[in-house]
Amino acid sequence: MRPHVSITTVGAVYGCLGIGAFLAAALPRLLSRLPVSVPMVFLAAGVLLYLTPLPLPEIDPVADRLWTQHLTELCVITSLMGAGLAINRPFGWRSWAATWRLLGVAMPLTIGATAFAAWWLLGWPASAALLVAAALAPTDPVLASEVRVGEPSDDEEDEDEVRFALTSEAGLNDGLAFPFVLAAVALAAAGESWTGGWLTHWAWSDVLVRIGVGVAAGTAIGLLLGRVLFRARAKSLRLAEHGEGFVALAAMFLSYGVTEALHGYGFLAVFATACALRRSERDHGYNKVMHGFVEQVERLLMALLLFAVGAFVASGGLAALTWRGAAIGVLLHILIRPAIGWLAQLRGPGLPTERAATAFFGIRGIGSFFYLAYAVGEGGFGSYEREMWAVVVFAVLISVVVHGVAATPVTAYLDRRAAKAAAGKEAGEEAS
Repeated sequence: MRPHVSITTVGAVYGCLGIGAFLAAALPRLLSRLPVSVPMVFLAAGVLLYLTPLPLPEIDPVADRLWTQHLTELCVITSLMGAGLAINRPFGWRSWAATWRLLGVAMPLTIGATAFAAWWLLGWPASAALLVAAALAPTDPVLASEVRVGEPSDDEEDEDEVRFALTSEAGLNDGLAFPFVLAAVALAAAGESWTGGWLTHWAWSDVLVRIGVGVAAGTAIGLLLGRVLFRARAKSLRLAEHGEGFVALAAMFLSYGVTEALHGYGFLAVFATACALRRSERDHGYNKVMHGFVEQVERLLMALLLFAVGAFVASGGLAALTWRGAAIGVLLHILIRPAIGWLAQLRGPGLPTERAATAFFGIRGIGSFFYLAYAVGEGGFGSYEREMWAVVVFAVLISVVVHGVAATPVTAYLDRRAAKAAAGKEAGEEAS
């Protein structure tokens, strides 16, 4: 008789990890011309595998809140480091005009409109409605890589307005959403009262001071590391000459850890560090090395987390979702973000089609999970926890599918228009 062979949980997990790592490397090229994104594949894989009888571990972000918080935190800071290293356009008020419009106008208005929808449709207290709206505020073009900037290049103009606006917006709004999350936590702690002094403390400490510390600390660490990596007197410290890509992780962890210890916003600091590090030697090939390493780590983490989201859905994670909760995600993606994003960019840079694409691709992703896990851990939302997770996960699912399907054809159309416009301009210059 042949011996009975059973698949153990450890074997199943390692097997899935191996297949997942291979697919994370291969899929971006295999799907490059198809209206299917890599996150969609891993999401579907998580759903399908957890519908099989394989002995896989249970995935529950409510029961495993700390694991959820720290894994998503790691993924967010990795994506922020990659975004900051990739952006070629020099930092400036006018050159980043689209970014400021999206952050200063679109983001707070989107939070307000989403919070109102949650309060009105679900009958939640203001703090819970504000928390879900704030958690859904960060955008994440990692989940549709076609709409983010590529690897670092020597050309400062090598970024179209859509990719630049979405990448720079995502780099900053992951940190700027934090004050709104903390406002929801403070409001819940105050018993839904808008008085009592917490609002003043929030405006001074959670908005002004912590944002200032995050930007200042991140920039200082980036400039200091840039001086060491590129221009240190000791050759052994000029790591840019040795091509050690994982140094980007050292910069990322150092920036995040120091800033959090100083009670600043670590997400803002990581993006500022990456931008300052890139600014130190903008055209140096080492930027590509660091960015390439970070991008690989980011892709692996993204694959793992999207697989976990699919597993959570297959295991009944959306059982608490009502049609009213589902309507929040639908309204956010088809009405609130597109309309407010369009209005925020009126008379802004770019063609009307580019501004429309930027408004549409308000991609929600991993940052939303981090903020919800963090805030729930602070207390005050226990009775709404399962329903909030269902609403946020459903909203991210919509984003992964809708934006994942649309990214390839929309960006291909915009690229064709840009190429045609550039050819026409060149022909006009030759004729004159």
